[in-house]
Amino acid sequence: MDRLKQIETFVAVATRGSLTAAAQAEGVAPAIIGRRMDALEARLGVKLLVRTTRRISLTHEGSAFLEDCQRLITDFNNAEASVSEGGVKASGHLRITGPAGFGRRHVAPLVPAFLAEHPDVSLSLNLSDRVVDIVNEGFDCAVRVGDLPDSSLVSVRLADNRRLCVATPAYLQRAGVPSHPSELARHACLTLSSDASQTRGWAFVIDGNVSHLRPTARLDCSDGQVLHEWCLQGLGLAWRSTWEVQHDIAAGRLVSVLDDFAAPPNGIYAVFPSARHLPLRVRLWIDFLKHSYGDPGYWARAGRH
Repeated sequence: MDRLKQIETFVAVATRGSLTAAAQAEGVAPAIIGRRMDALEARLGVKLLVRTTRRISLTHEGSAFLEDCQRLITDFNNAEASVSEGGVKASGHLRITGPAGFGRRHVAPLVPAFLAEHPDVSLSLNLSDRVVDIVNEGFDCAVRVGDLPDSSLVSVRLADNRRLCVATPAYLQRAGVPSHPSELARHACLTLSSDASQTRGWAFVIDGNVSHLRPTARLDCSDGQVLHEWCLQGLGLAWRSTWEVQHDIAAGRLVSVLDDFAAPPNGIYAVFPSARHLPLRVRLWIDFLKHSYGDPGYWARAGRH
């Protein structure tokens, strides 16, 4: 049996949530999809899916395998397109979206260079801290920061995103330096309001497990840039991404605390509706972001005030 077909079937089942939905999309019987999944699991010697009468869920191994499979399919399609399209230039209109703070610093500044490389492409950039429905709102691609919710969208990891708990030296001198995440309850914490896209709370590793804390706050805001500015004014502790605060830390304006409890990084992703028949302009945009963020010197150079 075609190994690539097995992988494509696994991705279809995992993203659509059922054998029946995957079978309908391909126009085959559900039994055929089931046999492909049985063959794949037998070949790998590991259980990828937990099947019940109501739904299908991924095992731990299945979740890890899904991301690799999505990347493999994208790379395979790109390789075919690079041959079949030969010297065809990218053209048309590209609609992209991203979070406001990250987009201002690390998406918008890259647009001019991308358009210079591809003069037949036009581009619209939407920046918003809400989670945009890219399918129903007609976007080609979204840049997203943090943990991705389960969905039928395809994602490509562009870079790691590490978060730090930070405050000004003046605030820490006045309020004290927390030595454990449990001490956040007695500190002034600056938090994202519940209508913002990042609502799971502040992540720390406590007793070997990742825990999400939701500190009570006197001040909250739906705009992360405002939280950053309040933090620089000494109004409290904030939980911010490295790309946002690294230059403040280097300059001594902010200090990171609770580093011994730092959670593993989550990701910065390009998200798009489907890897099948992805327009050349979208593939080139994703490759451009991946190349830019993968440059070891990029993060050191970018975002300086």
